[in-house]
Amino acid sequence: MDNALLALASAIVAVTGTLLAPVLSQRITGRVQADQFDRQERLARAQWQRDRRVAEREKRRDCYVHANAGYRRYRVELMNHLWAVHRDEVTDEGRAALQEARHAMHSAFAEAQMIASDAVMAELDVLTRELAGAYARTMRLERGNPLPGWGFDEVLAALLDLGDAWVRARAVMRADLGVEPGPVAADDAAAGEGRGGEGPDGDGPDAARPDGDGPCGPGGRPGEAGAPSGGGQRGR
Repeated sequence: MDNALLALASAIVAVTGTLLAPVLSQRITGRVQADQFDRQERLARAQWQRDRRVAEREKRRDCYVHANAGYRRYRVELMNHLWAVHRDEVTDEGRAALQEARHAMHSAFAEAQMIASDAVMAELDVLTRELAGAYARTMRLERGNPLPGWGFDEVLAALLDLGDAWVRARAVMRADLGVEPGPVAADDAAAGEGRGGEGPDGDGPDAARPDGDGPCGPGGRPGEAGAPSGGGQRGR
C-alpha cells in the first residue's frame, strides 16, 4: 500500500513538474526580457538626454556668437557715428551702417531672450540698456540738442566703459557653455595695440580698447583700430 501511494505521489509530482515547466520557463524568460527592455530603455533615455543637452548647448553657442558679433558691431558703429557727429562729417552711408548694426543687435537680443541663460540675459540687459542710452544721447548731439552733462567726451567715455561690461558678459557666456576661463585672446590683445586718436582739435580721448572695439586709429579717423565686424573707415 505504501509503495503504491509513493508511486502515485511520484507520478503526480512528475506530471505537475511537466505541466508547470513551460509556464515557469515562460515567466522567467519574460522577466529577463522585461529587465533587458528596461535596461535598453534607460540607456536610450540617457542617450536622448545627452543628445538634447548637446543640442541645447549648440543652440546657446550659436546664440552667443550672434550676440557677440551683433553687440560689438553696434558699439563700433555707434562710436563711428559719434565721431562723425563730432567732426560734422555725418553721411547717409554712415547712418545706414549704424541702423543696420542696430537692427542686427536687436535681432540678436530677441534670439537671446528665447535661448540664453538667466545669467547671460542679466548681462545683456545691462548692455542693451546702456547702448540704448548712448544711441539716444548721440542722436541728441547730432540734432544739436545734447542732454545736460552729456557732451561728446561723456558719451564716448560711456561707450568705452562698455568694453569692460562686455568682457564680463563674454565671461558669463563662456562659463554657461562650460569653457574654462583663460587669458585674453591673442586677437583681442593685438587689436588693442593701436592707440586711439584725438579729435580735430586734440580734445578727443583715446578710443582704442583692449577688447579691440575702439573705432579710432592713429589719425583720429573712425573705424581704423580693430573694429571686428565692418567698423572700418567708410568712403564719404
